Amino acid sequence: MMRIIHGIGYVAYILWAVLTGSFTIVARLVRTDYAAPMIVELPMRCATDLEVTLFASSITITPGTLVTAIAAGTSASPPVIFVHALFEDSEEAALAGLIDMETRLLAMTRGRAPGTQTESEGDRS
Repeated sequence: MMRIIHGIGYVAYILWAVLTGSFTIVARLVRTDYAAPMIVELPMRCATDLEVTLFASSITITPGTLVTAIAAGTSASPPVIFVHALFEDSEEAALAGLIDMETRLLAMTRGRAPGTQTESEGDRS
């Protein structure tokens, strides 16, 4: 049940990101500092092919961001995603947005946000 709730929330979040990203592009057209392009590197918490694909697709569908590469993980290191961002003020702001998107995605695919404690057997409904 929680996956459905998180899934609805994630779809609404992506639609909102697409809408606000489109407005950002239009608003930046009239400014002299149209864009501040950068490429950021994010070690992912996504573990399965489905999670990585959904995360990369979500980034690419959002105006102003584009996945440029994904480096496969090893047993000692997680997979890494490289994202081209056009309108972020800093690398930290870009990474914060990506981490927020990944957290919402993982809550949808796993039924809970990463880092939260698992429910005890008595708390499940």
